[in-house]
Amino acid sequence: MLVAMVQLTHLNARGEASMVDVSGKAETAREARARGVVRMQRGTLDAIFAGDIPKGDVLAVARVAGIQAAKRTSDLIPLCHPLPLSRVSVDFARGGSDGDGAESRVIVEAVCKVTGRTGVEMEALTAVSVAALTIYDMCKAMDRDMTLEEIGLVAKSGGKSGTWLAGSVAQSA
Repeated sequence: MLVAMVQLTHLNARGEASMVDVSGKAETAREARARGVVRMQRGTLDAIFAGDIPKGDVLAVARVAGIQAAKRTSDLIPLCHPLPLSRVSVDFARGGSDGDGAESRVIVEAVCKVTGRTGVEMEALTAVSVAALTIYDMCKAMDRDMTLEEIGLVAKSGGKSGTWLAGSVAQSA
């Protein structure tokens, strides 16, 4: 499999890390959607959705944590630009078992929007990651075998590269 050589934008001419200069780019509406999974025991999943976790409302706290994380992405990821986010949403869905009924999942999805000169993929990924970590933190006393999995970008739109969907070969500019 041949991999095309791509010019890395976060490196200067000397190969050193550098924040990309986006000042010459046009401001456009941009959106990114990311998703991740927290795998856990069925009893933990049931307790989360029934509101029976002793630390409180897990999904409410994880939602706020994810939103806060998106807003602080540039403080966490060194070369990210601070963005004036216009929307951040974090939602949860109850996922099914892996076949034996013993394990279940919380699916975490985040959407971030901005009108700006750079994309919001990192903000959406950070929101999902921190929301998933918050679920783990609030439930670890009940289920230490939880895992965070499949965190990735699902879709993005806007900017020079246009629309991209995970798993799609075609992209529109």
